[in-house]
Amino acid sequence: MSPIPRRSLLKAAAVAGAAAQFGRALGSRDAAAAPRAESAGDDPVILDWLEDGGLGAAPGSTVGVPWPKGVHRDDRTFALSDADGRAVPVQSWPLAYWPDGSLKWTAHAVSSGTGRLTLTTGAPAAPQKKVTVDRRGATIDISTGVITARIGRSGATLVKSVTRGPTEIARNGRLVLLRQPESEDGDQTTVRTERFDGAIDEVTVEQAGPVRAVVRVDGKHRKGHRSWLPFSIRLYFYAGADSFRMVHTVTYDGQQEPGRASGDFIRGIGVRFTVPLRDESYDRHIRLGGEGTGMLREAVKGITGLRRDPGAAVQAAQFAGEKLPDPATWDQRVTTRLQYIPEWGDYTLSQLSADGFALRKRTKKGHGWIGAGGGRRASGFGYVGGVGGGLSFGLRDFWEKHPAQLDIRDAHTDAAEVTLWLWSPEAQPMDLRFYHDGMGQDTFPEQLEGLNITYEDYEPEFGTPYGIARTSELLFWANESTPSAEKLARQVEAVRVLPQLAAPPKQLIGAKVFGPGLFSAPDRSTPAKAKIEDHLDFLFTYYKDQVEMRRWYGFWDYGDIMHTYDTVRHQWRYDVGGYAWDNSELSPDLWLWYAYLRSGRADIFRFAEAMTRHTGEVDVYHLGKWAGLGTRHGVQHWADSAKQQRIANTTYRRYYYFLTADERVGDLMHANVDSDETFLVLDPIRKIRTEPYTPDRHALSIGFGTDWSGLVSAWLTEWERRGPKWEKAKARVLSTMETIAAQPNGFVQGAGLYDLDTGKFAIAEEPVVGVSHLSAVFGLNELCAELIDLVDMPAFDEAYYDYCRYFNATKAEQAARYGSNFGSLILFQGHSRLDAYAAVQTGDDKLADRAWATFYRSDGYQESAPWKTEKVTGPTALVAGSEAAWVSTNDTALYGLAAIENLALLGHRMP
Repeated sequence: MSPIPRRSLLKAAAVAGAAAQFGRALGSRDAAAAPRAESAGDDPVILDWLEDGGLGAAPGSTVGVPWPKGVHRDDRTFALSDADGRAVPVQSWPLAYWPDGSLKWTAHAVSSGTGRLTLTTGAPAAPQKKVTVDRRGATIDISTGVITARIGRSGATLVKSVTRGPTEIARNGRLVLLRQPESEDGDQTTVRTERFDGAIDEVTVEQAGPVRAVVRVDGKHRKGHRSWLPFSIRLYFYAGADSFRMVHTVTYDGQQEPGRASGDFIRGIGVRFTVPLRDESYDRHIRLGGEGTGMLREAVKGITGLRRDPGAAVQAAQFAGEKLPDPATWDQRVTTRLQYIPEWGDYTLSQLSADGFALRKRTKKGHGWIGAGGGRRASGFGYVGGVGGGLSFGLRDFWEKHPAQLDIRDAHTDAAEVTLWLWSPEAQPMDLRFYHDGMGQDTFPEQLEGLNITYEDYEPEFGTPYGIARTSELLFWANESTPSAEKLARQVEAVRVLPQLAAPPKQLIGAKVFGPGLFSAPDRSTPAKAKIEDHLDFLFTYYKDQVEMRRWYGFWDYGDIMHTYDTVRHQWRYDVGGYAWDNSELSPDLWLWYAYLRSGRADIFRFAEAMTRHTGEVDVYHLGKWAGLGTRHGVQHWADSAKQQRIANTTYRRYYYFLTADERVGDLMHANVDSDETFLVLDPIRKIRTEPYTPDRHALSIGFGTDWSGLVSAWLTEWERRGPKWEKAKARVLSTMETIAAQPNGFVQGAGLYDLDTGKFAIAEEPVVGVSHLSAVFGLNELCAELIDLVDMPAFDEAYYDYCRYFNATKAEQAARYGSNFGSLILFQGHSRLDAYAAVQTGDDKLADRAWATFYRSDGYQESAPWKTEKVTGPTALVAGSEAAWVSTNDTALYGLAAIENLALLGHRMP
């Protein structure tokens, strides 16, 4: 539940009056749903790549595919073929089940494919080169049929070796952490750092082939007696691949206190490998990615550009990365002087902002660096090796999640060292301290006054980063020789945009997942529909452009968007309390995912993917007393004192998980199964309670809107996935549905007293009207649509339909039904999707009419809005670009969801 109303009462009164003009008498039961897409059935499913190019140089891809209820039993097997009918090896497994036990979602892993692939039932083809996992010794050995990786079970070495045939390409893969114990401004500070190494606590083989193997490694960074900064690493291997993928997660558990210079300041987070080098230094090659597929292409000992010419063929061969002929065949004026040509052993590419990278090199430690170029945005790719083999490596979202860095050291020796820095040690130390001193807000009344001026809900010691996390993705290739320029370009492309196989919108719609009937394919068949589609496109494009113009990038920030615009400064309110980072407020995550589900657009998927990675990790606590809670919107993602279920909401993660089978997101969802326990730790409305309240395990005050929607989404997902706690989760879904429905006023009751042991709400003795404008805008409608489809519980259905009927009803209609009206409400346009849903479910013709009337003529975005941007330049703005000063993220999310759902449900009834 919301600590206090989030809009001014003046605006609420104005839009409430407007909405009242369009209220209709309820009860006519003639409405019907828009013509539905045909059920997907068990027909073959055509899978395609989000972007052109297919799998490219990536090791493999995994896709989630939904199925209609009852179509496939749980032991069904699947086969895959390409456009020519040739069998493509595939590994399949269940992701989720319908309540009847049939398959709801299945995952399918492939390690080959360029064009469309057809998924059918049948026996899967086996790969010619299978992934195998050998767990018999002190290590876990994984072979793709091309490379073999030896994974450590303990100690500091995660990847003991990577071999290709008899050749060791890399060894001693490990994690490094640099801690700076003090961070102070000024020009007379002494900077010192200390290094911690990753130490393994547990290793788990999660999949063992034949197409895909997954190994999870958990531990902490250690030095001496101290262990901190927990990590969770997953290594992905695919059949026949010469590469592997790493998904790297760290959770911050250090101490940084505002106003104090000492603390756990991270100076660098990295992944490091040793690369054996056997070739002559003139046959060793360095490659570092610049802009696009641009590349620094050099040899450790260069023989081009010299005063004496070894021969054009020799020079061309070195630039191409090919083995040079015997120096005895060169011009002897070069051969006899080879010892006087410098060997360049060390290279660094640093990207300290989204707008610039710099390259430098030196011969070896202790000698001066020289500039080697630079540019705007580096690809995050590198290679070191020679004609006898080498390692390619890449860090995804390299410049987007700056400051990042790539280091190559000692390439002139028999063992180079490669470090991919997720946080560059050349950047300022990671400063996560709260950004102000509290300004005297020591009591709840003072904090509420602060909220009323900056919209920030402050409370001492609540703005802590302790427990937030960040996930990064890395790729590694074990090459048998220095790759050609064309192959290197394909590797770069895989790092920049990891190939993703996808199920088509037709299958997503026809399977009736994520709320049956709530989304449909874009339709421009009438002027009215086309106009809404144009508006949806405008809003997405505007936010995509704003990310670039406003530089919403950075290690902790990338993936989020801002909340509200400052029309005077021509700037988003990045420094004004609760108006800054959005942190999933009013569900922009859902808007983006529904936009993708109906369209299949790659650009929308990538935007939503980045947001899911961010909001699920950075905006949520994973350790400590607030684990399982998220933080309300603010200047820093962890700043606000409102730690709530609505931000940790599993609903926002479900889409990415089921579409990609991503294990890390699966971890996040499973971690929320017991998050009802968080209500013992923190009362979400502690600042505005008027009655005494002490959290009681058997009588916890939990709202039926933002609180319950967050809880039930985790329970539903665990039940569907048949996770370790699925039976408990299923019981919680059913018991809370039953006891909400049994309340005197159902959902309108607003909240109930929840028993952690029974999983039930106590049935209130007296009816209460407790409606908030926020209750349904954090995924409640989408969740209830799923639950009503999954669970046969008419009393719950009617309780929810009643809430939908009366939120946008007139005050007189509300009072007639419940004895009193709902007070001053807002967000009517966003709630029009509740009207539409209930109209279709109940056949209420007048409610269907009200859905469109409210959508078009209440609050939110109107047809009379400009629906365009205006140019801004200096000196008005920091950088030239565009603005739509009338756009806010709350209105965007609500308009987007209402438009998508209303079109799907009642598109045939548009005025």
